[in-house]
Amino acid sequence: MQSLLILISQIIQLYIWVIIASAVLSWLVAFNIVNMRNRFVYMVGDALNRVTEPAYRRIRRFLPDMGGLDLSPIILILGLIFLRNFLFEVFGALQSGGAY
Repeated sequence: MQSLLILISQIIQLYIWVIIASAVLSWLVAFNIVNMRNRFVYMVGDALNRVTEPAYRRIRRFLPDMGGLDLSPIILILGLIFLRNFLFEVFGALQSGGAY
């Protein structure tokens, strides 16, 4: 059971890094540091967008329009950290014999 928890934790951590990479790439594109006409940059951006956009879309439904400021990556990262910590708490309680 502990191996499964560690695997889930690693997947969550990997997804957090994907979110960070997506945010950094969007900033680089917005400030014209990288060009989306470059085939490699486009492929990386498209892959990151396909992986993160479904989660962002769910969060954006509840956020007010803040102009050009998108807080959905921050909220998603905080939610994933909370989920990971919650799983460790539940697993720790189950290991010690306590009921949750």
